[in-house]
Amino acid sequence: MDSVNFEEMRRAMVDSQLRTSGVQDPMVLAAMGRIAREDYVPASHRAIAYMDRSLLTEAGDVLNPAVSTALLLQAAEVKATDNVLLIGKDNGYVAAILKTAVTDLMAVSADDLPSATQDAPYSLIVVDGAAEELPEALLKLAADSGRIVTGVLEGAVTRLAKGHVHGGKVALKTFIDSEIAPIKAFARKAEFVF
Repeated sequence: MDSVNFEEMRRAMVDSQLRTSGVQDPMVLAAMGRIAREDYVPASHRAIAYMDRSLLTEAGDVLNPAVSTALLLQAAEVKATDNVLLIGKDNGYVAAILKTAVTDLMAVSADDLPSATQDAPYSLIVVDGAAEELPEALLKLAADSGRIVTGVLEGAVTRLAKGHVHGGKVALKTFIDSEIAPIKAFARKAEFVF
């Protein structure tokens, strides 16, 4: 039996990490204060599930730090009426948070964008990770004026960013440096060089 009080740890995460980092969105605070983050990491990591750092999941994926996740979702300005595409796991932590706010949620891996076309266009795309470049196929899934939030990888630095998609193009505006795992499928394609 765990001697760790996870409910107390969740409350401390909300009060000491999220609120002090500028997270004020009621949906994000309520969902992250309720959802058991420890259920998304291996048993050996449960006691450190609320440390603000990346953790590996049982499947070998990365659970991004809580503050990064909260800031990204706050920037998304999630509305109950949104048709959301999550680049991430359907049974993952970010999906669990989004499911508290929306009924129309499609989650796919970065390698499986074609399976998301059936529910397109999306008013909101949430990329749970950092991209060097967003593929055109992803941007085509967005509704015109659709919102997109993502991490961006610029050299060795990751930042959180938000943009609006117009005509299949997006101009992302970064808003904070933040630890967020890179997504290999969204790496910049190598350019031909002589």
